[in-house]
Parts: sequence; structure tokens; C-alpha cells
Amino acid sequence: MQTHTERLPHGTARARDAWPPHLLQSCALATKKGARVKQAVVGLLAHVDAGKTTLAEAMLLAAGAIRTAGRVDRGDSHLDTDPMERERGITIFASQASLDWNGTHIMLLDAPGHVDFSAEAERTIAALDCALLVVGANDGIQGHTETLWDLLRRHQVPTLIFVNKCDLEHPGRSTLMADLRARLSPACLDGAAFASGDPTALEDAASADDTALDEYLETGSIAPASYARLVAERSVFPVFFGAALRNDGVRELLDALAALAPEHSWPTAFAARVFRISRSDRGERLSWLKVTGGTLRAKMMVEGADHGAPWAEKINEIRLYQGKRHETVAELPAGSICAVTGLTHTMPGSALGAEAAAPRPLLAPVLSYQVIPAPGTDASALVRALRELASEDPLLGVTWHEQLQEAHVQLMGEVQQDVVRELLRDRYGIEVGFGPGGILYKETIVEPVEGVGHFEPLRHYAEVRVQLEPLPRGTGVQFGTRCSEDDLDRNWQRLALSNAMERDHAGVLTGAPLTDVRITLIAGRAHAKHTEGGDFRQATYRAVRQALMTAREQGACVLLEPWYRFRLVVPADKVGRALTDLTRMAAVFEAPAAAGEMAAIEGVVPASETGEYGLEVARYTGGRGRISLELEGYANCHDAEAVIEAGAYDPEADLPNTPDSVFCSHGAGHTVKWYDVPEHAHTTVDPARLRPWRPADTAFFSK
Repeated sequence: MQTHTERLPHGTARARDAWPPHLLQSCALATKKGARVKQAVVGLLAHVDAGKTTLAEAMLLAAGAIRTAGRVDRGDSHLDTDPMERERGITIFASQASLDWNGTHIMLLDAPGHVDFSAEAERTIAALDCALLVVGANDGIQGHTETLWDLLRRHQVPTLIFVNKCDLEHPGRSTLMADLRARLSPACLDGAAFASGDPTALEDAASADDTALDEYLETGSIAPASYARLVAERSVFPVFFGAALRNDGVRELLDALAALAPEHSWPTAFAARVFRISRSDRGERLSWLKVTGGTLRAKMMVEGADHGAPWAEKINEIRLYQGKRHETVAELPAGSICAVTGLTHTMPGSALGAEAAAPRPLLAPVLSYQVIPAPGTDASALVRALRELASEDPLLGVTWHEQLQEAHVQLMGEVQQDVVRELLRDRYGIEVGFGPGGILYKETIVEPVEGVGHFEPLRHYAEVRVQLEPLPRGTGVQFGTRCSEDDLDRNWQRLALSNAMERDHAGVLTGAPLTDVRITLIAGRAHAKHTEGGDFRQATYRAVRQALMTAREQGACVLLEPWYRFRLVVPADKVGRALTDLTRMAAVFEAPAAAGEMAAIEGVVPASETGEYGLEVARYTGGRGRISLELEGYANCHDAEAVIEAGAYDPEADLPNTPDSVFCSHGAGHTVKWYDVPEHAHTTVDPARLRPWRPADTAFFSK
């Protein structure tokens, strides 16, 4: 075991519950000025029950970062510190710990493994330099494993694989390797075989690119630096085998991480990205971030922009966490992760300083639940609490239905539902239940359409014209302008776009949220004396809504529903039954692939049709079959007419989202129906005066 003798650097505050001496080097290496130490943020990712947290405990123990390894089943693991995590024996919130091995400072991020918390895992991936994907030898690759693999590919994160629980019954090392190569990547490479100089492993690595092949042909080997380059470029994915509970293979894995973790050259300008928001035991708001440029210092001002509005705030404390314990430091170099206090505007995905805006998250909830408070609960207090939770997890998607006096939240599943219930009870003292989950539909358009909104009650005035254009699936809603500043001043344009961006726009088929649409301001008018800020809000809302009603009349509105990617494994003699079920469920699938006595069927299926089908599979296969489901994305609803008819939504009766406009006549305001608004409008659009499209981004708002 390594010994650690360095002290904390000057300026580092010590908590009352001091760390053991062998933990101090981690902070020293991460914060000491002038120290040249290789460091990397390594994420631990896995499907549930693969033994990820047990592996983290074994790694920390082997490196001397903890004295005894905790156990998930005993509820005393160092990384699963939240009471809900210990009660359920699963990781719910990403947690941080550090260790040092062979001259490398490794900052571990233990990401959630349960599918309900896939969004938290995706945000964690964005902060990684390297990933360690854990697969259970007894369970093999699960559907969630493939989802995590897709996320790692999307973010281009170098990845090592650890096949855990090899002390339990499993199909054999060669079979497991073949499955990894077939379902994850043909570039999966036996790491131990490569280290021992096995010719087959060397040839597999050499085939990754021409440079490595030339080196192998000339020398008969591949240099460590070349091997590390192949890993950093995601050309190979080393695979290691072991059993974390027995400390088997852990030290070899640490050797590989220390040698293969990529090094970065960070820019000098300060930049950082927030990947998690949480609360400390004392209720302090913590922003967890990865420093991606320059140096982070306590008491420094940082700038960001969320929801289109720029802000600047001071950081109070910089904290380095080791499980539940933490130390405060005066500064932190680029490449490090930490939690900071003092920031109130941040949310997961926030970009600070020179950091670029984050890409849209790939994973999102597809279920909507009504939140049912206990009798006597203050509805406004419930909504405030839910929105505070949504600031920590924006995908929570809190909606308040004024007419129904109901709060709804978007969740990934029932386990996340339990977590929200306990957070509301423990943090705010609010008891709630949940109604049955319903599919979260969305709406879009398939043809461009224009809309106009006018708001002119007495002594008020604003008019807005917008163009709505369809975007590719999964794009979301974009906002921009083509309006000339000669026709509408930049300040009014900024206000109209801010109003458009501040809410989710409801569709006109079922009232579901609008998505995959570009909303562009193309004309507008203000009054020098009577226009106020709220006037443009009303005009903008009505313009978008009027455009959607026009699209509906033209048959250009489309209802979307979530589709799951599925993998169904059943005994070969049950394939006929499985295919019949999938056809009934409107699934789109490939021909069954035989795998010994079993057959696998892969494809996509509407989320609304899956229900309790997993239990049905277990029943008709005698427990031998299983189905794994992961969100594929939104696509056209397979039974749109039935859903629209069942919803019986009347867009003209939805007064908070009215498509009608208000005009002034004879000294009084009067309502004009949406289909007559274009004839009464005061603005027109001259294509020759339209400017190139500009996004409603931070640069536009700040000028």
C-alpha cells in the first residue's frame, strides 16, 4: 500500500472532522501551486447491480484513500452517502472521491446506475476525461449498458471496461469478450492479454490504425505511449476482469487507469461546466463543476447565461469532497472537479466563463405524473418546492395547470418518483402522492407557417409576427430573429424573444409541449407612448399560438410520442408468441437472431404500448425471457387519431394559451378571433427587408 506524507497546501481550511493523513495528498496534488501531476476525472458507469460502487470502494482501499471498504448491502459505502441511496442500495446522485496511484491523481465520479437516473449519469459523463464502464459477468450487457455506451460515444469519452463479479457463475471469459465486441465495439481488447504481450491482443491493437500497425510490423510490439494514444482516441477499449468484492483484478485496473488516463492541455482563460446541483446537510446550494480552463479561485466573480439571460455571481467556497466529507481550498487548477457555494443561477449544464454552451441532453423523461398533495397543503408552497427541485434537475419538468389547480412533473420512472416524494417530505415538510403516470406526448409541425399576435387594450400596444419552421427530430425549440432593426428596435426584439423563450408553448392537438420547431421573429411594432414590457409578452404568445392554429387548419400539425429501443430475449420455441405481441404493439423490429437455445429480437416500440409487458414476458417464458427498454426518442404517434379524440382538447377554450388577439376600436379593446387576425394586423412582411437569421443567444442579448 502506498504511503502519503504531504501536507495540505497553505490556504486550505481543515474541517473539524479531519481526514486521515492518507487522504491529504489528494487535496495537495489537486491544489498545490507549481505541482506537475498527471490527473484525470474518471467516471464509474454501469447498469444497476453490476457492482460499480463496490468497485469504487475497492479502488479507494487499494490506494490507501480509505482504511476500510464499505459495503452497499450494509449501507456503509463511502460514496453512497444519501440516506435514500443506503436504504435502496443503489446510487442515485453522482458522488466524488479522489485517490493517487503511480503518480496519477484520479478523481472518481460514481454515477447512478438505475435507469430512472440516466439523466444524472449523462450530465456526469460531460465532466469526464475517461470512463470506466462496469459490466456484471453474471448479467452481461444490459439495455442500460448500451445506453451508457451510446452516451460515451456521443461525448467522445475514452473508455475502459471492467467485467466484475467473475467469482460468480458466468458464461466464460471468451464468451463475454465476444459479447462485448458484438454489442459494444469490435475494438474491445483484452487489457491483461495485451499487457502480457499476447500476440493476438497486440495484433488487435495494431489493427486500430495505420500508425500503430506500422509500429507493430517494425518492432513486433506497441509502445506504452502508442497504446495510451489509441485509448485516448477511442480506437481501442481495454477490458479487464475481476471481482471487486474479493479485490481481484483491482490493482491491475488501477495500473491501467494510471497509465492510460489521457492528459489535457487546458486553455488559460477561466472556464467551467456545471454537471450537478445539490444541497449540503446544512441546506447550502452546491454547484458541482469541472474546471475546463484557467484557475478557479474562492471569492472570484463568475459569469454565465441560462435561459438567455446573462448573470454574474461570486463564489464563496471551493470544496473538494471525499464521499460525504469535504475540505475547502483557496483555488483549483483546470482539469479538476469540485463543489462551490454562492451560485444561485446555475443549473446542470450551465457554462461558466469561456466555456461553450452545452449540447442538448439525449435522455429525457417520457412519463408525466400529477402531484397530489396531502389535504391542507399550500399549493403555492408545493409549486415553489417543486421548482426548486427542478433547478437541481431541469428535466423534472414542473408544470402548474391553473385551470385544474394541479401540479404535474415529468419523471423517468417509479424509483425517481419515490425520491421526489422523500425530498419533498424531508426538505420541505410536504407530503404528496402521485397520480397514475401518463405518456408525455409532444407536438410539432411539418410545414412552415406564419403567425401574428396583437395586444392593444386601452393604453397598451404591441404586435408581433413570427415564422414557425419544422426542425429534425430531437432538435427541440430554437429561437431567433430576421426582423430589421429599422422596423423594430433591438430592445423590443430582445424582449419579444425573451418572452418566447420563457415558457413551453402548448400544441393545438392535445395541448402537449411544442418541440422540433424554429420560432423566428420576422416583424413587429411598438408604440412610442403606450407600449410596456408585458404587451410584447401577450403579443408573442398569441402570435405563436395563431401560427399553430393556422398549421392545424392546413393539416401540418403532428402528434409525437416517445418510442423505446428494445431487446427481447426469449426461448427459441417462444419466438412466435413474441412476434405476435410485438406486431400487436406496433413495434418495428428486425428478424430474430438465434443465440443457442434463446433468440433475441431488437427494434423500436411505442412507449405507450409497453406497459407491464416485462412481467408478461417472464410469465409466458417461465422466467427465462427478458426485455430491456431504453428511450430511442420521439417519433410520429402510431395511433394519433385515437389519442387526440380521447384528449378532447379544445385549443380555443384554453384561455391561458389563447390564439385570439386584442385590438382597440372606438376607445376600447375588443377580441378578434385568430382566423381574422391577419386581416386586422398593422404589420406586413417584406421579404427584401428580412435579415439573415440570428439566434437568440447570449451574444444577441448582451449587445
